[in-house]
Amino acid sequence: MNTKADVMAVVPGAKALRSVLFGPEEGELHAPWRTLLSAPAFRRCPGMSDEEHLEWVYERVRLLNAAIEDPLALVKDPVRLACLHEWLAFVDPTLSGVSTIHYNLFLGSLAAQAARGRDLRPYIDMQQLGTFLLTEVAHGHDAAALETTAVYDRATDSFTLNTPNAGAQKFLANTSEVGGSKTGLVGARLLVEGKDQGIFLFLVPLTDGTGALPGIRVRRLPARLGSAHDHCLTSFDRVRVPREAMLDGVHGRITGDGVFASEVSERRHRFMTSIDRIMTGRICLSAGTVGAARAGLTMAVRYGRNRHITGLTESSRLAVFDLRSHHGPLVEAIATVYAMNMLYRQAARRWNERDRTDQAALGQAARFVSVAKAWITWQSRSVAAQVRERCGAQGLLVNNGIAQQLMMTEGVITAEGDNQAIMVQAATELLLTHRRPAAVAVGARGRGLTDADFLGDLLAEAERIWLDRAQAARRAAPAEALARRNHAMGPALRGVDVHGHRLAAGALADAVAAMPAGPDRELLEDVLRLFALRGVAAHSGDLLSRGFLTGEQMEELPVLMEGLVARLAGQADVLVEAFAVPEEFFEGIPVASPDYIAAYDDPEGPWQKEPVSR
Repeated sequence: MNTKADVMAVVPGAKALRSVLFGPEEGELHAPWRTLLSAPAFRRCPGMSDEEHLEWVYERVRLLNAAIEDPLALVKDPVRLACLHEWLAFVDPTLSGVSTIHYNLFLGSLAAQAARGRDLRPYIDMQQLGTFLLTEVAHGHDAAALETTAVYDRATDSFTLNTPNAGAQKFLANTSEVGGSKTGLVGARLLVEGKDQGIFLFLVPLTDGTGALPGIRVRRLPARLGSAHDHCLTSFDRVRVPREAMLDGVHGRITGDGVFASEVSERRHRFMTSIDRIMTGRICLSAGTVGAARAGLTMAVRYGRNRHITGLTESSRLAVFDLRSHHGPLVEAIATVYAMNMLYRQAARRWNERDRTDQAALGQAARFVSVAKAWITWQSRSVAAQVRERCGAQGLLVNNGIAQQLMMTEGVITAEGDNQAIMVQAATELLLTHRRPAAVAVGARGRGLTDADFLGDLLAEAERIWLDRAQAARRAAPAEALARRNHAMGPALRGVDVHGHRLAAGALADAVAAMPAGPDRELLEDVLRLFALRGVAAHSGDLLSRGFLTGEQMEELPVLMEGLVARLAGQADVLVEAFAVPEEFFEGIPVASPDYIAAYDDPEGPWQKEPVSR
């Protein structure tokens, strides 16, 4: 099928940048999703109610599934699964959310069970839609403290699931009757002969398409702003499931004679093994926000070109994008999205290639993915806010989809591990290993602010400065553990934020280094410089006071950044064309149209009538 999506990158220079953004496997990993999601069936009808939208979402997730040759192979390939989310999230955030839950959390968690003879066909074919019930009202990031119980009964060789109190109700899962029959993976505390063996996942049928099954209570939560998702509260009243319902493995199982056995002694480790798809989920959420940011900036730049205002004289007209106050924030956002894009790809590759036998390396890979997810999604919020503002009142209208993308970003900031909690964990780990080198390798003399390596070193020094402060604050705090943690955490979080910026700059620098010399590389070098300088500027006072920057460089810094913004503004069309967003994605979105006014034309308006003769 030939679509407009196949005929892109017409702006000179965009082709080389596009190959950097998507890599040599673009045709294999991205083109199929772009083509599929460019089909008319994935264009939403205007004016749908939230319930109609929700029905549309569940119809489309099955349409998507029918087009996937082997869903089980897809969930075993984190990179390809994440690539789907890059294009899906902008098409419809709710559809992206439902897909993430079914494919990554549900089917991905079940994938290992296929080798043990479990029949996954009902879930692969979507006769049963999968959902994931881990979070409880009282337990989010501390999911290891879940209170839902699964009591094993040796006499019946079965488990009984129960919700003991209001705080143990499962929170936010899409368990309503909308969308057909659903089965969930339920996180519950396994009790065997009264002994707590930790949190495991249990496969539990939930609804039959008309309502909840016996013993299961489902109540819809209030609507979430910007999403039609059917978030619910779900509880269990002595729901019995067979022994085979438990997703077992080396971390724990019930033997044929009804005895619990595990090769993992520590309960928290068992829990983390059970929910290891959370890490792939973080990659998918990063991918979705990167894709949505690329599309949003493409629209904002187009709108800025098409929106004209009175120029410097009353008789002149001026594209609003020509104003420094308008294009400056967008150019900086474009540079940020290029860095987000490369960091996400690096995180996906690193997790896909991780060594499962090396616990230290595995922990480092997990921290890299987690920091990338938090940093990328926070940056995506800032980018989405700039897109909304630069599109003015148009950005607030539902038919332009910008406000929904902003609210989607708010959702993913909390999903698969709240960003703040993720960064606290990462900051704690960085502090435990932080050691300042005996000799500082960075010196301002003889190194210029156009040197990308120097900028990377400056970001590394800014990170060390904040981690030094965190360690000093912890030492100066009262001996009580909470006080020591609280005193250290403020500067430690600043340090891990710089750490994320540095990782993104490094990922973008690697992409630049891989390009052949020429104008395209020079353009991407400017993107890298602007992005890195933004990070340096945020910590320039500290860097100056410690001799890493000179006074002359402090004066040069804002001038250099302004020059880069001016140069990149002239290349904005090239930079966003490389994002390769299919034209079909913008159908029905006025702000993306060359003639956005036509979307609001009134066939009965007085201007349509013949002028009155005098």
